[in-house]
Amino acid sequence: MTTVSVIFLLSVIFFRVHATEKAYFLQEDFIDQINEVATTWKAGVNFDPNTPVEHMLRLLGSKGVQKNKTLSPEMYKTHDVAYKNMQHPPHHPPIPPNFDARRHWRKCDSLIGEVRDQGNCGSCWAMSTSSAFADRLCIATDGQFNELLSAEELTFCCHLCGFGCKGGWPIKAWEYFRKHGIVTGGDYQSYEGCQPYRIPPCPYDQSGNNTCSGKPMEKNHRCTRMCYGDKYIDFKKDHRFTRDAYYLTYNTIQFDVMTYGPIEASFDVYDDFFSYKSGVYVKSDNATLLGGHSVKLIGWGEEFGVPYWLMVNSWNEEWGDRGFFKIRRGTNECEVDNSMTGGIPVVHNDSV
Repeated sequence: MTTVSVIFLLSVIFFRVHATEKAYFLQEDFIDQINEVATTWKAGVNFDPNTPVEHMLRLLGSKGVQKNKTLSPEMYKTHDVAYKNMQHPPHHPPIPPNFDARRHWRKCDSLIGEVRDQGNCGSCWAMSTSSAFADRLCIATDGQFNELLSAEELTFCCHLCGFGCKGGWPIKAWEYFRKHGIVTGGDYQSYEGCQPYRIPPCPYDQSGNNTCSGKPMEKNHRCTRMCYGDKYIDFKKDHRFTRDAYYLTYNTIQFDVMTYGPIEASFDVYDDFFSYKSGVYVKSDNATLLGGHSVKLIGWGEEFGVPYWLMVNSWNEEWGDRGFFKIRRGTNECEVDNSMTGGIPVVHNDSV
């Protein structure tokens, strides 16, 4: 065996051993260190400290984090005729300092505010985009359409989107909606919609242990071309479409959300983020990058002078602030400001 082969083998063994070790960033002393230096947010226990690093990394499935200048300008949406409808007289700011899509569109508030659980699968990219699309369809139909779209179909049928439970590109999810559409589908074992999510959630048991910890990642499911939830739904007719797919520039994010509804947002996840509990998240100076994550953006505001984006995560309601979190806005914190995607729903008479 050559020296190179030995070094490679040792590196693989080291990674596997390290990955199965307890996540150092979930330990009490690590959380205490965060709280000693963080000034805009508080850390706390969200996961069982015995959870392996490997399990935590599986939750990070977005390949949509865009570094500066990596995309051509035409991929970004810079204007929309509909934005002009929101313009106010000069003495009124066009964008309010605080905005929450749940309060703005009351008929869709429960759908917009629903916290999903992606389970033991890196399907955050599918959860966030399908949820944002469902919100936008609810808004576009004035609440007549008010149900989840299938994260199951998107995760396992959009082969151009990525690798299913091993991650994907949110922008390609919106392109899938445009070209192929997507059926309805509720949460695990809900039997709601055409194709409900088939991956079990990861709640804590009575002993405080994460029920997915120590289990292998969910294997990618076979793409199903039929309705198995509500079997009376016509699979072909149930598909909903968007007319486009786009990235948003920082200057168009708020206009787009106020016009059409929530969007998808990707960002770099550092080891301190897993323990977020409250406040406006700002990466700690010595934090270590672990991967990319995708969530749903539903609003913005300012807390103690710090502007933020309001996000809905997909790690269930036991994480963070009941499944929600705030991240600093306007400074491209963790690359979030230039890694947001959306699409506009196509609304027909049979879309509800």
